[in-house]
Amino acid sequence: MPGFSRADEPPRRGQVTARLSVAQWAAIPDAARPRLDPHDLTIGIVHLGLGAFHRAHQAVYTQRAMSETGDNTWAICGVTQRSRAVLDDLAPQDGLYTVVERGQADRFHVVAALGDVLFAPEHHAALVERIAAVSTHVVTLTVTEKGYRHDPVTRRLDVGNAEIQADAAGRPPRTVVGQVVRGLQARYRATGAPMTVVSCDNLNNNGATLQGLVEQFCALLPAAEQPVASWISQHVTFPSTVVDRIVPATTAVDRGEVAEYLGLDDEATVVTEPFSQWVIEDRFAAPRPSWELAGAILTDDVALYEAMKLRLLNGSHSALAYLGLLAGYGQVADFVALDVVATYIKALMDVEVRATLVQPAGFDVELYQEQLLQRFANPGLQHRLAQIAMDGSLKLPPRLVGTVVDLRTGGHRPRLTALAIAAWMRFVSARIDDAGRQLAVDDPATVRIAGVLQGAAEPSTVVDRLLGMPEIFGGLGDDVEFRRLLVDALDRLTRFGAVATLRAEVDGLS
Repeated sequence: MPGFSRADEPPRRGQVTARLSVAQWAAIPDAARPRLDPHDLTIGIVHLGLGAFHRAHQAVYTQRAMSETGDNTWAICGVTQRSRAVLDDLAPQDGLYTVVERGQADRFHVVAALGDVLFAPEHHAALVERIAAVSTHVVTLTVTEKGYRHDPVTRRLDVGNAEIQADAAGRPPRTVVGQVVRGLQARYRATGAPMTVVSCDNLNNNGATLQGLVEQFCALLPAAEQPVASWISQHVTFPSTVVDRIVPATTAVDRGEVAEYLGLDDEATVVTEPFSQWVIEDRFAAPRPSWELAGAILTDDVALYEAMKLRLLNGSHSALAYLGLLAGYGQVADFVALDVVATYIKALMDVEVRATLVQPAGFDVELYQEQLLQRFANPGLQHRLAQIAMDGSLKLPPRLVGTVVDLRTGGHRPRLTALAIAAWMRFVSARIDDAGRQLAVDDPATVRIAGVLQGAAEPSTVVDRLLGMPEIFGGLGDDVEFRRLLVDALDRLTRFGAVATLRAEVDGLS
């Protein structure tokens, strides 16, 4: 396989004496062994952000596409951005890893789609060369919203950021937008071959957003480098996408079960659910894998699917995260097991969120909602509420605030959605659960929120201060009725706790 150097590793666990690798290919159980020749792969994709989600999602689709067509020219060069731990786990395994699907019956399968792994801070030259290579046709990204270094409201690049400025000035690129542009610039100079760049992050209109950030970065380049912007506009496309698969953090127990099943140690195991969705705007400037043969949906209109996913799945997830953490729960499935919680989430989707959505042709929204409730209740996933709660200031606008704006425009009272937002307000203001235990807030706006809330104690003051953050709530601070709903919900959460507040809310629905 290209890009990997073999390393002898000591046994890590129990009676397992060998580590998953190409050398152990024949030892992989037949049911889990990929239908690929690991010695005959050509890299056709560069992926930025080699986290567990990509390895459980796009990499799986890509392997299936190669298996279906017999075209092994779509192996992935995965680029980890912040930590070389992924590289350290995968390199001794020749890029192989196991995906565990937790469902009614657990399934194990090995993925061999990774042809190389790079650590961006150390391998910046190799990264740029990979994007420029004649065999590479697609760049994909899963770097989280923070990774784009932009204002999510205006969708403008943070051009004053020192990292962005340094990348534009010519240092080896450290920001993902800088990496994309420098790679495309090298491609322009080398062959001029067209390229497709595909964002797979939860951003509104993610393709157009990334294209705009690339254009803004190009504008920072010295005059002599400006021609690349024109070439990009003519030869590079940025399709929008919707991605959906729940991928919780892997535990030592998960790795132990994989070792028992394979008879091989796997330090790069990822855990996920049976459900998976990938909707891709059919706008490619260059060849691509046959992802549709692997179950992806190619469409001319991603926006309708995007709204469905962001508001029904992600909006419900955020509601569960903040209410569940306040109630003292750690896992999604444990919290949803409470009848009152499942009833609230179903009502949130049925009564409020669906009123703001346009259903894509042929899309069964009722089945999708049933699937969501089943996925939330899946005890095998061990999906942590704290993982979902991260970066709430960035997630709230597309997941919950947009629903409120559309409901208010239609003259509706967003009582159920307001409760979810009030739970976030209590989470970031009180930072304790209903039993008085400390809660950890992980958010890029933590310092700003603390400054905004300084001296605020009463629910009405907390609501007014936070509603005054336009980057989260836009103009909703002037909506008297929405403010009243928030103050009422935050007051009840403060006095009675999350579960009692949910019970009263659900009783009021009947």
